[in-house]
Amino acid sequence: MIPHDTGHLWSSVRERASADGIRWLKETSEAVNLNPGAIAAAFPAVGREVGRMTLDPLADPDDPHAWRLDDAGRALLLVAIGDRAGEEIGELYRHGDANERRGVLRALPLLPVEDSAVPLVKDAIRTNDTNLIAAALGPYAIERLDDAALAQAVLKCVFVGVRISPLDGLEDRTTPEMARMLADYAHERIAAERDVPAEVWPVIERFPPEEEIEAIFSELDHPIAARRHAAERALRDSHLLRSRDANI
Repeated sequence: MIPHDTGHLWSSVRERASADGIRWLKETSEAVNLNPGAIAAAFPAVGREVGRMTLDPLADPDDPHAWRLDDAGRALLLVAIGDRAGEEIGELYRHGDANERRGVLRALPLLPVEDSAVPLVKDAIRTNDTNLIAAALGPYAIERLDDAALAQAVLKCVFVGVRISPLDGLEDRTTPEMARMLADYAHERIAAERDVPAEVWPVIERFPPEEEIEAIFSELDHPIAARRHAAERALRDSHLLRSRDANI
């Protein structure tokens, strides 16, 4: 669940946070609007004051894509700073713990920071923290990362187990190289007799790479049964096998 704007974010917080938490967030937002430097002391306190539950009561709390109350609270504090947000996010990210860093990353689509926060996104993607990686790959990253960086980020998600299907706008940013990289990954998984995440296929099928697809199909005739079965399982989740059979 990705809040579309500040109003939506406030509404979600009001539905889930306590009255005391909402009052604290409102008062603190007003304080940082007058004195942006005050956010340094307020930022670590958001989880304690506002809460850490998921914004969506039906969301899996272990889903790294799920927004939490403290994510929303930190985003709203940064929004309250206005045009000064870009001056604060670097220090908040560098000196914050994982939760505070995630809050900065969640807030980026709502802030007037242009390309200045791209280094923070790239730093988060280099980690193996699935919560940070999922937070980094929000609408800001989908819009601002160049093709090569985004393709590497998507591949990193697949490697570490962060779902790519919730990445809003990914379809429009898919490139032939991204499709090739994921097809190569799928072939490596099959050759290792392992399952392929079904969600990679829509990306691969947008620009099917001929060489990698043929390598995957060749696994259907491999002398090792486990590899044949891995290929069969993988291709059941794609449209490629049906398309190939229709053309025969």
